[in-house]
Amino acid sequence: MKAVETGIVLKNKKLAENIYDLRIRLPKIAPMAVCGQFVEVYPDNGANLLSRPISICEINENTIRLVFQVVGKGTKIFSELKEGDSIRVLGPCGNGYPLPKEKAEKPQKFLLAGGGIGVPPLLETAKQLKKTGDVEVFLGFRNGSFLVEDFARLGVKVHIATDDGSVGFMGNGVGLMESLDAKGDAIYSCGPKIMLKFLAKFGEARGIKTYVSMEERMACGIGACVGCVLKIKSGEGYENKKVCKDGPVFDSSEVIWE
Repeated sequence: MKAVETGIVLKNKKLAENIYDLRIRLPKIAPMAVCGQFVEVYPDNGANLLSRPISICEINENTIRLVFQVVGKGTKIFSELKEGDSIRVLGPCGNGYPLPKEKAEKPQKFLLAGGGIGVPPLLETAKQLKKTGDVEVFLGFRNGSFLVEDFARLGVKVHIATDDGSVGFMGNGVGLMESLDAKGDAIYSCGPKIMLKFLAKFGEARGIKTYVSMEERMACGIGACVGCVLKIKSGEGYENKKVCKDGPVFDSSEVIWE
């Protein structure tokens, strides 16, 4: 179920270069949202009509937290929002991460892997998974980092990789996981497609169920424009799925990566 709601900006803060932390009061949308979903946010300037999809970073009662990257005119507008401003939002959209319904008899270990702007949706995911097991987080960035302290406050173990070695392990997140021989019962991930492809191989080689949240380009967010099609295995062939409607989360073993 989705709703279109005009939310009120509670906070908007710059976290890193071109990375912003936006908190919006959305009393209709927030109670329906789950980790791994996203919302469509509308630039309210009359010139940019298309909404922008942004993953949900955190859900707190009637508030949704969005951590996004400025990549164009629409997200630039969002970065300039101030406390008290109103913004139109559609959501929650898509299907989130499948979570264990209850604590298993044997303690479960969950591995979370995020790359770049794929890191934010894992924060709420870590919060929820911690209720049923142990969580270990692997975050990859080009340089620097963000949200690391937020994960640490949850009491989960956090590892960092950067392409230039400025923070933590020098290399990518999957390389970091390989170097530590990370083990777990399931992997929850979000990031660039190339990262998810190698992460899928990592999970398959170790027999670990792997969920990937795909960062495909989206326009409508409701499956009408067919702009975010992904090939999914079906019998001896494949079928086209829409990331915005059927995803963004998929079982990595079902995705055709080539």
